[in-house]
Amino acid sequence: MRDPVNRAAAREPAETAPPVSSGVREVEREIDQTVDLCLPSGRLNPRAVGWSRFPRHRDNLTGWGRNKRFDYWCVVTPDVVLAFSISDTDYKSGFSLFCLDLATLTSAADAEVKWLQRNHAMSAPWGTRPIVGSGKRLDVGIHPCDGGVRLSANSARVTAELFVEIGEDHESMGVLVPWSDRVFQYTRKDNCLPVTGKISFDGRERVVGGTGSYATMDHGRGRWPYSIVWNWASASGVTDGHEIGLQFGAKWTDGTPSTENSLRIDGRIEKISDELDWVYDPDDWMAPWQIRGSGVEVEFHPVFHRASKFDKKIVLSREDQVFGRFSGTVTSRSGRTYQVEDHFGWAEEVHRRW
Repeated sequence: MRDPVNRAAAREPAETAPPVSSGVREVEREIDQTVDLCLPSGRLNPRAVGWSRFPRHRDNLTGWGRNKRFDYWCVVTPDVVLAFSISDTDYKSGFSLFCLDLATLTSAADAEVKWLQRNHAMSAPWGTRPIVGSGKRLDVGIHPCDGGVRLSANSARVTAELFVEIGEDHESMGVLVPWSDRVFQYTRKDNCLPVTGKISFDGRERVVGGTGSYATMDHGRGRWPYSIVWNWASASGVTDGHEIGLQFGAKWTDGTPSTENSLRIDGRIEKISDELDWVYDPDDWMAPWQIRGSGVEVEFHPVFHRASKFDKKIVLSREDQVFGRFSGTVTSRSGRTYQVEDHFGWAEEVHRRW
């Protein structure tokens, strides 16, 4: 296998905006006070560049046409995976639902798009009002409540009612990625979240909760370039009595002063300010992946490949996401090495034009 990561990047190059910085990466600035994403002019607020372990960035995006707001949730249990997303991109809103039976590898997926219709709830501060996607074939919802959020999903084959516990002291990884002062993205990644409830898939009900049941959130608000390619990997689990969350990204942060790489070790976020090396084969998504560098040495073994493509020429979404298990080691800033053994999660390569 010859340099698969470079071949993947070259096949669908990311566009576009000039990088904010280049050269040797410095340690990212940690933000501990509330900050607006934008200046009154609508351009990037330089004070927003950095990362935080609690939600600090306030969405005050203005203008029309390039703004993107989305929320993605994935719930994994020992026998089923449920994921859904809700998005708003100024000129359209959309929502999707995916469910996977890990015993049979039977899956169900659906999505709906509403052109020239906004989802205005996504402009409100996160956690202040429900965010719902409702259409002809499926309904999904994120409902803030005391102690966390309720997640709901309903389609012909899938129904779910779940509660995700989010304590006041629960840390997540938020980071502002600037491509320029006109295009930039705030993302907050959160894993190792306790989840309880029920998922029904093809008439079989599963009770969710306990060992091996976790929720993961991807919350994004920003103004994007026309075309972008990214990698994302996430996993949650316990090995040797230590709860370890893996959060890695690549490609889309190249040339910026930010990364979306971090570890969660027993509830504490450890930010990784370096890019990591991803080795995988885009001609064989089910082959093992390796992610390594800056205290990370893990291998990912897929069990299921989810592929989707929506191509309207000007607007495109191509997703290759594989679910499976991570094993290896991670090392904290203090120098302690932790084992990661069969932590369930996913890795993906996505190309978007909008």
